[in-house]
Amino acid sequence: MLDLIKLARQMQGIGHHLTQEAAATRQRLELTQQLLTEATERQPELMMQQQMWRERLGFTAAEPLEPLDTRILLTAAPPVHTVLATDGSQIAPSHHEIAYCYLINVGRVVLHYGQNRHPLLDSLPEVFYRPEDLYASRQWGIRTEEWMGYRRTVSEAVVLAELGEQVRECSTGVSLEDAAPTLAMVDGSLIHWFLEPLPSDARDCILPPMLEAWQRLRSAGIPLVGYLSAARSGEALNFLRLQTCPYLAPDCQTHCFGQTDQAPCQVFTPLRDTALWGVLLQPGERGAIWRSSAKVLEAYGDHTVCFCYVHMGSEIARVEFPLWVAQDESLLNVALSLTLTQVQKGYGYPVVLAEAHNQAVVRSADRARFFALLEQQMIRAGLKNIGTSYKEARKRGSIA
Repeated sequence: MLDLIKLARQMQGIGHHLTQEAAATRQRLELTQQLLTEATERQPELMMQQQMWRERLGFTAAEPLEPLDTRILLTAAPPVHTVLATDGSQIAPSHHEIAYCYLINVGRVVLHYGQNRHPLLDSLPEVFYRPEDLYASRQWGIRTEEWMGYRRTVSEAVVLAELGEQVRECSTGVSLEDAAPTLAMVDGSLIHWFLEPLPSDARDCILPPMLEAWQRLRSAGIPLVGYLSAARSGEALNFLRLQTCPYLAPDCQTHCFGQTDQAPCQVFTPLRDTALWGVLLQPGERGAIWRSSAKVLEAYGDHTVCFCYVHMGSEIARVEFPLWVAQDESLLNVALSLTLTQVQKGYGYPVVLAEAHNQAVVRSADRARFFALLEQQMIRAGLKNIGTSYKEARKRGSIA
């Protein structure tokens, strides 16, 4: 248990430290706003430098697709619309349980507004127990627990595409232009960083089915959005480092020897994108659209990820979407207006994402029922000596 008395001694200086950090943050924000103004005037030149020296940059800077000073007030969602989302949870495999297997549970939510239709709120559980599910990833040096998380990402995308197609099937005979505006949402980033270090064979098991699911949404005319609350990214701010570079060319490999954290262009660390746009945007407004330059997106093709920052009223959220959404003004307007409306209906967080999480989450009681069902099945199959390890049993029966 936590010893609060010992902890209190370590907390004494935190107030003074936070006061100093707040003052430093205000100074960084003033400097960053000035740099943004200067960069706006030189935006075409800076973008040319970014393209020319992309391979020599020591940092990841997003590419602006609109003027840096873009400020657009989003429109409210129409009374009739549909929002759908998926989220996942799991029971990890453990050698201390009665059987070595894992479970992925994908929560499904479809909410219809102004249509007098029942919502969908349920989950799809799937148990993985075959050797190819449990041990195949070890050929690439990937632990089963990690592979389970990657498989969950694919399951969430596939189920989301299935929901989108079902919604469109219910609108048979209605053109995409006349159908109720529909949005597909996921919690978190569409940029799956875990793919970058994976061997190509392992990546081919994860990325293609996910991109195929996104393509199915595209074919159905349903925009896809990844919603990031309290985003920690600095991709957009990194573009301003091209403005602060003291050299004629931003050749980080030559001038800074790859030490980009201590480079002379890094004048606003540890400031994040949301801090700057929190000062610039008014509630209901979005900033410029950016295309991420993350290296892993080179394998995404037409589904490469773009993003913008939106003042949701309660916070500055990073909203991500594939390039095909950014290039279609109609889809983009639907995506952002429905996202904003979802946050407003959810008092600070999208309703559909909160409900998808609630449907997906596996609580301790659910875990106990899962292993109880598994134990019953094993007994019916004639297996003997079924039970948890002594370690697990002892941990569950602490005398403290």
